[in-house]
Amino acid sequence: MPTKAAPQAILEPRLLCGPGPANASPGVMEALARPPLGHLDPDIFPILLETAQMLGAVYLRDEGDGMSIPLSSTGTSGMETGMAALLEPGDTAIVGVNGYFGRRLAEIARRYGANVIAIEADWGEAVSNEKILAELDANPGTRLVAVVHAETSTGVRHDLAELGEAMKGRETFLVADCVTSLGGSELRLSDWGVDYAYSCSQKCLGMSSGMSPISISQRALDHAKAASPDYNFYMDLALLEDYWINRPPTYHHTLASPMLFGMHEALREVLDEGLEARWARHAQAGGHLQEQIRERGMTLVADPDHQLAQLTAVHVPEGIDGKEVQLRMLREHGIEIGGGLPGAPAMWRIGLMGTNASVETADRVLEALDAVLADAPVAAG
Repeated sequence: MPTKAAPQAILEPRLLCGPGPANASPGVMEALARPPLGHLDPDIFPILLETAQMLGAVYLRDEGDGMSIPLSSTGTSGMETGMAALLEPGDTAIVGVNGYFGRRLAEIARRYGANVIAIEADWGEAVSNEKILAELDANPGTRLVAVVHAETSTGVRHDLAELGEAMKGRETFLVADCVTSLGGSELRLSDWGVDYAYSCSQKCLGMSSGMSPISISQRALDHAKAASPDYNFYMDLALLEDYWINRPPTYHHTLASPMLFGMHEALREVLDEGLEARWARHAQAGGHLQEQIRERGMTLVADPDHQLAQLTAVHVPEGIDGKEVQLRMLREHGIEIGGGLPGAPAMWRIGLMGTNASVETADRVLEALDAVLADAPVAAG
């Protein structure tokens, strides 16, 4: 029986300007295509260590302060690994909830038996640090405070540096969702006192999906090792440290070496560009897009004082079928933009991340959006 031809979508590259994934750079694509190595090949171990060191540098985690490694799984695994490592049943966790991923954080904490205190804000608004700190004062034994640094569902940035400064000296751990900020926004874990952070590989780092870069402070890592829960193996940070960091290495899981090569190259490119230059490039591209969106009479979802550069959420204009616009952008122009997640108001989410963070890419998206909106379908009902 003859083999079917590959679907056209596989053969024709798309410009991925939704909330993620973003397009990978040519260097990362080349790295992903390298011949694989075995996960216990002696030549892979130096690459593991170098990747961990580069990740710590991108997170701005001080050398000797804990561990930074990419997990062999997607961003949500990084979220769950932190909750599994730092929470025990009965612990109190204060969670900032102002969108889809804050809700997920709270849900995972509940599933690990925590008493979750949710500090909520509306879609597009930032969670108040003042309210978080007031709740922390009222619950001095709180195990952790968790916030979403860059809420992917709305394009809202949390004032993480401010929160970290206010929490210094407390025993409570500070946890940050950096899925849409790592590599695209200013992020200084050690300076800001962030004990645990997690991200993903497919957004501002500019790699394919499939890895979750995490970073944990030494005091949080010590706590996780002492707790050593019997119900967790794959996400056990002590076991992962024995494979990634300690030598001789101890087998933990079968690492996909092409993913490692891609992550290594992505981190190398970030550091070669320079963190501040990369943050500035994302800021310039996002600022240009947002200015042009407003000039077209459309409104943004995020509070202007807490607007991310790399992720722009736009209210779908009244009377417009937002999903049909997304489909036409994809079919007629080869450009992906995102829609709203469950529970959110009608919106488009436009991402300019990694190699796509440029004014030129923003203009290409705007040109296509203009063409589609020129004869946009009216929403039903």
